[in-house]
Amino acid sequence: MPALIDIRRRIRSVRSTEQITKAMKMVSAAKLRRAQEAMFAARPYAHRMEQVLHSLASRAEAEGHPLLREGGDGPMVLLVVTADKGLCGGFNANIIRAASRFLEKHAAADVELILAGRKGRDFFRRQRQTIRAEHVGLFQRLRYESAQTIAHELIATFTQGQCGEVHLLYNEFKSVIQQRIVVKRLLPIPRLKPEGHEAFAGYLYEPEPAAIFERLLPKYVEVQIWHALLESAAAEHGARMTAMDAATNNAADMIDRLTLYMNKVRQASITKEIIEVVSGAGAPR
Repeated sequence: MPALIDIRRRIRSVRSTEQITKAMKMVSAAKLRRAQEAMFAARPYAHRMEQVLHSLASRAEAEGHPLLREGGDGPMVLLVVTADKGLCGGFNANIIRAASRFLEKHAAADVELILAGRKGRDFFRRQRQTIRAEHVGLFQRLRYESAQTIAHELIATFTQGQCGEVHLLYNEFKSVIQQRIVVKRLLPIPRLKPEGHEAFAGYLYEPEPAAIFERLLPKYVEVQIWHALLESAAAEHGARMTAMDAATNNAADMIDRLTLYMNKVRQASITKEIIEVVSGAGAPR
């Protein structure tokens, strides 16, 4: 039977952990509120821009802009967005698992990785995957310039013929307790297909299509990456808040069990001492 001092020390240790997880939950809740505001503000614009650009790409000539050209040579590039920190449940593990499945599915193709987030970088570096670029520390202070940097890097890689396709993998925020993994092709910009015998109506462009595409298509790539970063940041804080809430509840349950066990040990010790005193008093002199 353990000594009471050991049980008390364990209770103090668990109570200290409970205070830490509770504080982390409150910090994540405050960060989640700000991240949600930024994400909900950007989501309608990103979705509408995606619809418009896909529709335009379906009506435009493939040679109208380098970002519309299909069938390019070169390896496939996958942009994986993970968190810089852990303690957020299965957030990072789910993304890494999805990226691993993507690599297995496209094992015949040469896939290069661009990693946004320390957790993904650390994992795939240990796996000795081909890492084209890495961006660590983005989420400490998330800015649109970070998305622009990644977008310009991807656009240069694609237009110079160094890759054939660019895909994006990230966690989409659904609720505080739920995230959805999204995998979508970023470049070349996907084209919508007409349903049945429906044909796309033509557009009159002002100014010329080349001038419009030159401004809109790079902006589209920037906005989609910025949207993915915002979604991932909000999903990360939601996952961490949920994980820390569960850890706090588990610590409280453990404290209750240890306290009950400590009381049983103390009661057994007192009962033993009473029995010894009574036995000693009743012994023949």
